[in-house]
Amino acid sequence: MKDMDIGEKIKVIITDDHKIIRDGIKAILSGESSVDIVGEASNSKELLELLETTPADVALLDINMPETGGIETTLELKRRYPNLKVLILTMLDHESYVSKAIENGASGYLLKNAGKEELRSALHLVFHGSTYISPSISLNLLQGVKGGRMSDESYPPHEQRHSLSKREVEVLMLIAEGYTNAEIAERLFNSKRTIETHRQNLLEKTNCKNTASLVKYAVQNRII
Repeated sequence: MKDMDIGEKIKVIITDDHKIIRDGIKAILSGESSVDIVGEASNSKELLELLETTPADVALLDINMPETGGIETTLELKRRYPNLKVLILTMLDHESYVSKAIENGASGYLLKNAGKEELRSALHLVFHGSTYISPSISLNLLQGVKGGRMSDESYPPHEQRHSLSKREVEVLMLIAEGYTNAEIAERLFNSKRTIETHRQNLLEKTNCKNTASLVKYAVQNRII
């Protein structure tokens, strides 16, 4: 978990092949005192070249780009810059894209219809080491599991599953409903750091890799 020093800003590079999108994101974040847009790129090649001279904390990355797409770029980014957080920003909400992005090292998956507060929250969460997935996508994953569209291959055998505490179950239920760590902390009257600890414990106990896996775990184990 990364602590933010007073006055420190999250250094962000925006990568999207549409300038109007880049300009829109910059406009949205222009009044955000904790975020600093340090660069922008229109494709993967430009992003990788920019990172050679411009340190960044988070790469805000579209999936659909010319030549090399965002998911493939994520893999290369994590290979070259393991500490760089990648936040996918896209219109594609199918679970296969989400799973592949997270598998390749993305820390978050955000839809382009997100508002200012969700974008801000996602940037802060991934910067501080959490995984963020848009609530609407989490609901799609939930409905997909209930509808039998997803397999059980990513889950450990029943005998390997560990019992969860009452509080961990409460946190898991709220994660599955799309609440952020800060929102869960407020609802459960805990500190944000405590909720982050619960989330990490849940990932370890369930052998899940990310939020999407936790949602599926919760459904398949009838926790929600």
